[in-house]
Amino acid sequence: MARHRGVFKPDQAAPFELSRSKIEKFVKCPACFWLEKVKGVKFPSMPPWNINTNTDRLLKRDFDQYRGRSTHPLLADNGLGHLIPFSHPDLNKWLSALHFGAAGYFHTVHQPTQILVGGGLDDVLYNSDTGELHIVDFKSTSNQAKEPKPPNLYGYWKGAYKRQMDIYTWVLRRKGFLVSDLGYFIYVDGLHVDIDGMIDSDTETATMTFATSILPYHANTGWIEPTLIEIQSLLHSPTCPDHHEKCEDGAFIRQVNRVLTVD
Repeated sequence: MARHRGVFKPDQAAPFELSRSKIEKFVKCPACFWLEKVKGVKFPSMPPWNINTNTDRLLKRDFDQYRGRSTHPLLADNGLGHLIPFSHPDLNKWLSALHFGAAGYFHTVHQPTQILVGGGLDDVLYNSDTGELHIVDFKSTSNQAKEPKPPNLYGYWKGAYKRQMDIYTWVLRRKGFLVSDLGYFIYVDGLHVDIDGMIDSDTETATMTFATSILPYHANTGWIEPTLIEIQSLLHSPTCPDHHEKCEDGAFIRQVNRVLTVD
């Protein structure tokens, strides 16, 4: 059966693939979601976050050194020595967001809506005390304040981080695993205060120092299925809903329409 992705086709029998990021788009602004998934509008692309991607890659390699055998020193130093990087034959597939809809990757089909939900994990930890799994999300940032404070999970934009972990907890459970509500955000924060520079003695290389921290988060999966039902209804709707009041794309569209309709 051909995969059903991109623009929604009501007559397509295969489940409609929605990544975690597209569900987040619906949460942030149903109008933008409708324009993209129902009408095929292509929004301006963002440049890739290559440094963030690379920190994720390197953190995964850090954890790979202990995978399936013992805890990582970062976990032990934060009182989490009972957690071990999880080993599974499909783990590398689960990490691939670009291929999430393919067979064996990180997804589940929500039968009531025929929506295939998935994405790409950062990592998973095994709890040697309880036998549960814990979702891990790597985050990289650089607090530019004169007196930087440790990272936190407060603020409007960080709601997306929490919803991402909610969805991945939900998907992994539906794949048959015992998954704890408790997940962990592992942050690396690029330092600048009292740092003289970054070019090394070997001038062909440069080094940035990062502070590390672990932020626990208790997942809330109760919103997911009602949201999928709302998405299904919107996919079949002939009319575009209003843009969310905080939607920057909606504000841009309104400004352009005002300019173009001026006599």
